[in-house]
Amino acid sequence: MKGALLVCGTHSDAGKSVLTAGLCRWLHRAGVSVAPFKAQNMALNSVVTADGSEIGRAQAMQAAAAGIEPEAAMNPILIKPSGERHSQVVVMGRPYADADARSYQELRHELRPVVARALADLRERFDVVICEGAGSPAEINLRAADLTNMGLAHEAGLPVIIVADIDRGGVFASLFGTLALLNSADQARVAGFVINKFRGDQAILAPGLTQLEELTGRPTLGVLPYAEDLWMDVEDSLALETRPETAPAGGGETLEVVVIRLRWMSNFTDLDALAAEPGVRVRFTRSPADVERADLVVVPGTKATVEDLERLRATGLAQALVRRAQAGAPILGICGGYQILGEEILDEVESGRGAVAGLGLLPVRTVFAPEKLLRRRRGSSPWLGTAAGGYEIRHGRVERGGGEPVLLADDGDPDGCRVGMTIGVSWHGMLEHDEHRRAFIGRVAATRGRRWTPGTRSFAAAREARLDVLGDLVARHLDTARLMALIEDGVPADLPTITTEVRSCCAS
Repeated sequence: MKGALLVCGTHSDAGKSVLTAGLCRWLHRAGVSVAPFKAQNMALNSVVTADGSEIGRAQAMQAAAAGIEPEAAMNPILIKPSGERHSQVVVMGRPYADADARSYQELRHELRPVVARALADLRERFDVVICEGAGSPAEINLRAADLTNMGLAHEAGLPVIIVADIDRGGVFASLFGTLALLNSADQARVAGFVINKFRGDQAILAPGLTQLEELTGRPTLGVLPYAEDLWMDVEDSLALETRPETAPAGGGETLEVVVIRLRWMSNFTDLDALAAEPGVRVRFTRSPADVERADLVVVPGTKATVEDLERLRATGLAQALVRRAQAGAPILGICGGYQILGEEILDEVESGRGAVAGLGLLPVRTVFAPEKLLRRRRGSSPWLGTAAGGYEIRHGRVERGGGEPVLLADDGDPDGCRVGMTIGVSWHGMLEHDEHRRAFIGRVAATRGRRWTPGTRSFAAAREARLDVLGDLVARHLDTARLMALIEDGVPADLPTITTEVRSCCAS
């Protein structure tokens, strides 16, 4: 088997990432050498690969579904918003430029060969590449410079399927309208549809599927049922609205964990492993009252540290954090959140604001450096007496002037700071390490006087099980024979073009 396929969606968070992962898992279990690919990804959730490259978290999850290590070629362009109008552009795993929306449109032309080379490299090394689009292919204002949807489909000769989320409503209009807005050449590459998150009796849906095929000349290749607890490694904050909040308690009390929903929050997937623990309820909030009541408050990473710090002060959240620290209640800051908890931030790189006072809850000072630090870390936690690990993605260099270190890397480099139960660390992914996570939650529970029983299932096993569920959904509910034919043979040559008549509002 040899070929490729592009998964597009009617909108962001339609199910492109999970369908791509499901297809990778299905093919991997069938013995096919498969890799994921997303040409251009706008996301603040990222990971570090073995060689120190930064890519979108969703592509790392898809690589896990395919049974392979993630690498920069799977996500050659990563755009990380760092404010209202600017983003950091990461190319082949390394910072490349800072750009606004207009300047990035000009930058796309020089990045097009990078995308082409990365995809060609993967196609040479793997039998199948499952590509994921971005946003919607019907963003007609962006079509001329498109790198990741129909522009990619044409340049790489890819058949396209379009997935839509029926849970949001209007699924038939979304699919028909997306196809109809494409020009005839683009329409010729779209071979079929997939409907995601269906609940109920599919017999009721069937007449609509038949009519959609009659109207478009394209089949619906399957209807994926709504599946509970598939939350993992998402890249879009839209998915936070449907995030499961708790796992069943394991015989003890439920611990309430509140994550401050920063405007430029990054790597909120750090909390996935915490939420997978029995009896741990994780919620994202902007409420000062929630911050004061919770058993644990997490200040997550951010791509705009100074700006998010200012927002915390303006909304009363900063004051709530100060009161919480004074009361000895647990707080965990991760990366940018750790920097916010410190005494001072000197930033001439990200915000250009210079010296800015932090919340003063930890005796640390952060100086932003032009070069981004990207590396995986392994070591231990002297505080908890456990092994530990994670990865670093940061411009900020944190200098500790007191307190105790929280982590110790194998190379002897200490990280983090703890004063009582106010804790800051720079390592993302730290909570994915089972022994360390459970020891940490145990300290939180003891501080709060809660009776908590740790789980026994590893987070890695839980993630693998979820990937298997995705593979099962594809195998059971999609027309896999037609999918294989698309991957191997490409898009059929006889697909019709849909035309729409645009009439004036005053036409008689």
